[in-house]
Amino acid sequence: MSNLAQQVKDDIVAQIKKDELVLPTLPEIALRVREVAEDANATIPQLSQIIAQDPALSARIIKVTNSPLIRANSPVTDLGTAISRLGIDFTSNLAIGLAMEQMFQATHDIIDKRMRECWARAMEIASSAQVLARHFTKLQPDQAMLAGLVHQIGMLPILAYAENHSDLLNDSFSLDLVLEKLHPSLGSYILRSWEFSPDLVNVPKEYLNLQHQADSADYCDLIQVATLQSYDGSDHPLARIKRSELGSYQRLGLDADDEVTQWQELTEEAEATQNALR
Repeated sequence: MSNLAQQVKDDIVAQIKKDELVLPTLPEIALRVREVAEDANATIPQLSQIIAQDPALSARIIKVTNSPLIRANSPVTDLGTAISRLGIDFTSNLAIGLAMEQMFQATHDIIDKRMRECWARAMEIASSAQVLARHFTKLQPDQAMLAGLVHQIGMLPILAYAENHSDLLNDSFSLDLVLEKLHPSLGSYILRSWEFSPDLVNVPKEYLNLQHQADSADYCDLIQVATLQSYDGSDHPLARIKRSELGSYQRLGLDADDEVTQWQELTEEAEATQNALR
């Protein structure tokens, strides 16, 4: 690690220990949606009333309902019907995840570009994760999607830090090193502060842990497999991993000898999901 990268890493870690690091906060609408979702007596009209305050978010939820992901028998044109088709839990996780997009923006062009790339990556992994969840596990596809959308949330405070420190901003090599080393643990730290469920809190810090262990397939497995598959055919170091030896693939029941064929069959579905989320 470069001297600058080590210095920045030490500085951010020190801020975390002193509880001085400015963490991203969930958008107001995401907080209100979650509050309704956690109410056992919540109704569709209650959730609809909150989401309707954000026309863009409402339109995207309707778009998802009309996508191949849901396979509705007839077109849905209003938010209430969309929520009824999706269910309160699915809609809530979807709304919370999509509302986060506004967090991935910055005033500086370099950081703004990186944040938008980070969000695009999150959308890609989220789409693949929900497909894997539906076909290979009993896990909730909407939770898998949310796990994908937040798996790199730890990059946000690092990029925000870089925006205010020109030495790091102008040293992409050091910035990449800091992002690589810190974003997993920082991501889990953020999700814990947001009071996300433990199975999602573990995702950022575990999705790159190739020795991750679990009794059965979990959301860390889904994000790990989706991530590794995304590098298939590239020159990225993770593309050279022997996947047949990984617990994540074994727990999902993916045959190492047939994984390419299996994944190709699901690629179209994952791409359709990603298009629906845009």
